[in-house]
Amino acid sequence: MSLRGQVPPPSGNAFRERYLDVLASVYLYNEHRGYTALDRVIEAVRRNCPGEPDFLAEVVRHRADEHKHYHMFRRWFERSGRMPLAMDRRVGHIDRFIFRTFGCEIDELDTETVAADPAAFEQLCRVIMLTEQRGFRQVEVLLRNGWVQSDKVMARIFDIVHRDEPGHFLPYARWLERRGRAAPRWREKLSDFWIHRALLLGHIPALFLDPSLPRMKRWPHEADAALPQA
Repeated sequence: MSLRGQVPPPSGNAFRERYLDVLASVYLYNEHRGYTALDRVIEAVRRNCPGEPDFLAEVVRHRADEHKHYHMFRRWFERSGRMPLAMDRRVGHIDRFIFRTFGCEIDELDTETVAADPAAFEQLCRVIMLTEQRGFRQVEVLLRNGWVQSDKVMARIFDIVHRDEPGHFLPYARWLERRGRAAPRWREKLSDFWIHRALLLGHIPALFLDPSLPRMKRWPHEADAALPQA
């Protein structure tokens, strides 16, 4: 079982419900991880691009969209009367990409050092660009998924995510193009490919098949007050 491709007509509601449960839990984790990590990116943009308010505004909008998407998935779970399945960085594309690129977790990334190094900041922008482009393609696949379309609320959520997604990679692509640095390095493209394959063919199917996977006891955003605000 993976999160890609057409899903055949369900043989039972249990499989459909499990699929949507895992799918929504993975997205809820990634959207929360996205908007909290973007707080650090916004600080880097402020330091590295003080004369580019339009770029800063686009990154702030990106953060707002991720926050909105997180709460849409949260409300989907609230409507279903259950908490999300507990996820961690193993299902996070950006978590894995940052670790491969910078050798540390997102929370350990030294934003000040990255902002002070033009090459490192450009690399960070390419990582975000590639991650969001991958996300856009994945949402297009999910919008053709029979089980997703069978849940009208879920389908509407992904319609909104699909509409918003270009604004999550185009600002970085345009900023990099202005500097002649838009083309991803082959190592970056290879990392993106293998991270995506590992998630779809390894860890996420294992979660689907794990009946002991616990549910969260509290919502991730409840800890946001302790985080620095953008």
